[in-house]
Formats: sequence, C-alpha cells, structure tokens
Amino acid sequence: MRSHLRFTKQEKRGILFLLLLIAGLQSGYYFFTAQSVQDNLSQFSVDSVAIRYIDSVKRSRPIKRALVVSEFNPNFITDYKGYQLGLSPDELDRIYAFREKGNYVNSANEFQEVTQISDSLLFQIRAYFKFPQFANSLAKRKTAHASNEVVTDLNMATEESLQRISGIGPVLSKRIVSFRQSLGGFLVTEQLLDVYGLDPEVAKRAMKVFKVLKMPEIRKIPLNTATSEELAGLVYINTRLAKQIVQYRSSIGGFDSIAQLTKIEDFPTDRINRIKLYLSL
Repeated sequence: MRSHLRFTKQEKRGILFLLLLIAGLQSGYYFFTAQSVQDNLSQFSVDSVAIRYIDSVKRSRPIKRALVVSEFNPNFITDYKGYQLGLSPDELDRIYAFREKGNYVNSANEFQEVTQISDSLLFQIRAYFKFPQFANSLAKRKTAHASNEVVTDLNMATEESLQRISGIGPVLSKRIVSFRQSLGGFLVTEQLLDVYGLDPEVAKRAMKVFKVLKMPEIRKIPLNTATSEELAGLVYINTRLAKQIVQYRSSIGGFDSIAQLTKIEDFPTDRINRIKLYLSL
C-alpha cells in the first residue's frame, strides 16, 4: 500500500494546486449566483400609491342606494316595477287578472284588496301611487254615497252590500262574513275592527252604514268549568292560551271575575272587552 501512496514533491504540489483551483471555482460560482439573485430583487419596488389605494378600497363600505321610484298608476304596474316595490309574482298575477277583466282599482285600499299584499308593504308603497283625477272623484262619491245610505244591521249584511264601502272588495267582504259566522254573529259593531286585513279607516266608514241592530243569541262559555277545547272554540282564544287559562284556574281554585284573565301571561288584554262578551262565571 505504501508504494501506491507515495508522491513526489511535484505530485504533491500538483495535487495541492488542483484542490485550490476547485475551491476557487466553487467560491466563484456561489458568489456569481448570489449576485444575480440580488440584482433581480433590486429590480422590484413597492408602489406606495397603489398600496394606499387598495387599503382605502378595503376600508370603504358599499353605499346602499336608496330606491328611486316615480309616481305611477298601479293599474298599469309592470313586472319590473313590482319587483322594485317588493311584490311577489302571485300578487302581480292577481292585479293582472283583475285588469284583464276590464276592472280598475281606484284607491290604495282597493289595490290591496285585489293583490292581497300585507299592510306593511302597502304602507311603504302607497306613496308612489298616482290615480287619475276621475278615479279620486269616483272614490269620494262612493264614500259619500255609502255615508248617505240607511243604516243596515251588520249581522244581516251580505258580501255584495259590504262591497259598497270604499276599500272593501270581494276578498274582505267574504272575510267579514266568515268572521261573523265564526263568532256566531257580531255582538258589538266595533268587532269589525277585529277582522284581519281590514284597515281601521275603512272599518270606521263601514260602521257608519252597518251597525249591530239586533244582537244574536249566543251560549256563553262558563269560565270556571269549561274545558280547554271549549275555550279554544272562541275566535279570540287559541289552543295554547286556552290551556294556560285552565292551568291558571286550577292554581287559584277558580276565577272570581273575568278580569282575572288579564293576569295570565301573554293574555291579549286589549281584547278583554270582546272576550268577556262570550264568557260567564
């Protein structure tokens, strides 16, 4: 082995020179690569103006544009106009079908009767309605005519006679008659105000023409012995409230007065004067 590892002085110097050359070339390569990367990085710069603009866009909030709707005749409402105002396709179809028969609405209340939109939506959009002058005059004459009519017993009124009141159309007149049947007859004229969807102003106009002239005979419900099912048969009391009444009655040993009902949680105190008409102790 020694014979293979022996080198002359020239060979040793040659090997050393070769190692130094390799080390130098390797160092030069790394230095050149690092310099190229640095040169490439120096070509990029931060655009401060663009950065500030992007930050301002991120901070800004979208501005909700207010709905701009010009006044229009609701008899000629379009799909797009209905979409703007929040009407459903079914509500629009009702006014279209009404118009196809050659009919016209002459007031905001009549528009609600035909389309069956909610009271809240009508309150929002009625400001955009613009009826022709003759329509306004017709509505006034209709109201005046109704106010001059002879007072009719509310419990005998037909759907057709109710529709003579401005603001009461086929839907509401049918609803009034159905409500009367569920009550077993109106006991006081003010019960018209309890009809769902009937505008209070329209109800007041109707009460000038229709009044309870003859009270119907009804069987009052005994409050201290009635079951929850019997109590729930009253229009003003639902099943949940009827069960609460029975539970409260058991806890106090019976009612001393009908006014005690108002102590029950969630009891409709504003309807107590109506409810007590149908109850007895």
